[in-house]
Amino acid sequence: MGIPFDEKELEVVSIEPKSRKTPVDYAHFNYPVTQREAVIATYQKHPIWLVSSKDTMMFNPRVIPENIARGMVVDGEPFNAVEEAGGPDIFGVEWIYEPEAHGSMVIPGTQLFDDVNDWKDVLTFPDVDSWDWAGSAEKNKEFLNNDKFVQPWLFTGWFERLISFMGFEDAAFALLDEDQEDAVAELMMALSDLYIDIVDHFVKYYDHIDGFYVHDDWGSQASALFNADVAERLIVPAMRKFTDHVHELGLFAELHSCGKSGQVQTPNIIAAGWDSWTPQRMNGNEELWELYGDKIILPPSLDLVTEEWSEEDQIAAAKRYVDRFCNTPGKVPYISMYDVACQQPAYRKALYAESRKAFAKWPD
Repeated sequence: MGIPFDEKELEVVSIEPKSRKTPVDYAHFNYPVTQREAVIATYQKHPIWLVSSKDTMMFNPRVIPENIARGMVVDGEPFNAVEEAGGPDIFGVEWIYEPEAHGSMVIPGTQLFDDVNDWKDVLTFPDVDSWDWAGSAEKNKEFLNNDKFVQPWLFTGWFERLISFMGFEDAAFALLDEDQEDAVAELMMALSDLYIDIVDHFVKYYDHIDGFYVHDDWGSQASALFNADVAERLIVPAMRKFTDHVHELGLFAELHSCGKSGQVQTPNIIAAGWDSWTPQRMNGNEELWELYGDKIILPPSLDLVTEEWSEEDQIAAAKRYVDRFCNTPGKVPYISMYDVACQQPAYRKALYAESRKAFAKWPD
């Protein structure tokens, strides 16, 4: 049995104020363990409460040029994306920051090649050792001194990287072109070696790293961008090499893959070794959880609760969610970044309390 629930836990000890991405204040309670311990327990399939992205902490240090280029620096120093973002990534690809989108895009017309067979002649892989890791570690000591689950985000993944090198149309064609197939597979493996090198530097220089969160979008609003066979042959082996290494270090690996690819690609995401995946709700997350929740940690979508909902309706919705998704040992839910904004105060409180009670009954 798990840790028994105590009503005293519902004392609010801190509040994260609302922001652009989370337009509702988010209460933190008198938890029985640290947020870091709760997320690790979730990954180990012995959850303590229904954790969310608010129990984790993004860490994107500026020591990696990619994070500046993408406008996604999150570390112990101030960063003004409008003034500082954009420029070359770790391969010299030039990005431009779009303030309205709060993100960056490759400058059109700057593709490095149009045939993947040329990648060895064109690409210069970065010297990861040359980056000032020791200086970054010193500057981020206080930033990383917290009780959350710390996740560096890695930009960009495998298919996304191919897009950055050659544009979307040529990248999509390369996945289907028999003449480029071997080169694509080889490049994907080389990228894994690079990402593993970066992971090793994180582990060596920073005291508090718990897992890695990697972007690789495989879907559009309507469907998967390529079929399951393509992913299985060309991308999954490279991903598996990366996740195996992360696991060997005793850490966890989460995939961020946007778009509607779940019905096609979930078995491949599992085969690639990811501990969890953050699909958008267009994927039918509840059905995916029912089908695959014993093999990978997935986030069934919350009700779209708004401030117009009464407290009674919010509490009832929380109980329905917990009854459905928090009572099957071995199938673990969590709340994704996409759903944190749904957590109006009464809903948030009830989800916490009811999930604590449910998970406390799970066998050890």
